[in-house]
Amino acid sequence: MPAPERLLPYWTIAVPPLALAVHFLLHSGAGPAAAAVLVAALLGAVLSAVHHAEVVARRVGEPFGAVLLALAVTVIELGLIVSIMFGGQPEPTLLRDTIHATVVLVLHGVAGLCIVVGAIRHREQDFSTRGAQAYLTVLLPMVALTLVLPNFTTSLPGPYYTATQLAFVSVSCLVLWLAFTFVQTVRHREYFLPLPATAAGGAPSPAAVAPARPPGRQSLAALALLLLALAAVVLLAKDVSPYLQSLVAKAGAPAALVGVIVAAIVLMPEGMTAVRAAKKNQLQTSINLALGSGVASIGLTVPAVSLVAWWTHTPVALGVTPGGAVLLGLSFLMAILTYGNGRASLLSGVVHLILLATWLFLIVVP
Repeated sequence: MPAPERLLPYWTIAVPPLALAVHFLLHSGAGPAAAAVLVAALLGAVLSAVHHAEVVARRVGEPFGAVLLALAVTVIELGLIVSIMFGGQPEPTLLRDTIHATVVLVLHGVAGLCIVVGAIRHREQDFSTRGAQAYLTVLLPMVALTLVLPNFTTSLPGPYYTATQLAFVSVSCLVLWLAFTFVQTVRHREYFLPLPATAAGGAPSPAAVAPARPPGRQSLAALALLLLALAAVVLLAKDVSPYLQSLVAKAGAPAALVGVIVAAIVLMPEGMTAVRAAKKNQLQTSINLALGSGVASIGLTVPAVSLVAWWTHTPVALGVTPGGAVLLGLSFLMAILTYGNGRASLLSGVVHLILLATWLFLIVVP
């Protein structure tokens, strides 16, 4: 008889307090050794936080689980952005770069990889077009308001909003997220539930069987460890940010690469979860995780960072370059084609990954 799955592996229990200990011991340290330990502790805390969020998400069920995971990821992203953007070396474009990177990574990176992995293992996978299109319906105007429209306003020169404009856009993004969350969890919850997968002959696919609901005691322990891990992430982000900025500068890379790294760190554990779901023939869950991260990233992070920027009188550059706007338009056009027929094929996944590679290449070689 196989051993039962351990919902809280020992490393996920040990990492949050260890990460906090690393912060208190090395937050004022210097040198590559201290930086390496801090980065390792940060990554461990991020992975641990998302693991515990997954356990709690399994307890509450879909699609509420995807919403909870998105909230946890947003807290991690907010901690990283604020610590860098308002640190010793301010980065007024970091919010723009991180949101841009998040949108591209979820549309092409995570989604593309999930489609390719799922297609290799299961040929074609089904998903709810209504759920996927609901994500795009909210994500598209959010991206337009935050990353494109600032280039065309006239109150301030350059890619900036005035304080009043930024407040209006922030409230608009928050309202869009709240409306979407209501639709996802109450009004049209069925749009986002995994479709029943079938194996050959029409029988239910064993790979698609939903995992068991965790017991209440373990879920409460996971919730407590989640809060502890998120606290460690926020504190360690402030410690790591100077090393990250210095590393990118020494490499001679564009400052936008910092935003890419922040987005990659934030999306790494959730992306791994999405890929595992695709392997199990649960592409709908993968889409919920990937696109949900993009919606929450803009709908929650933009208002929070804007509030901090208003409080500290710090300018925030949001508008992307003309080339970036063109690639964003192409990204959404490809996403509409991919999520419009309810079946994902290997070809569409490869195209998404090629668009991701193009975007990364043009960051390094503009």
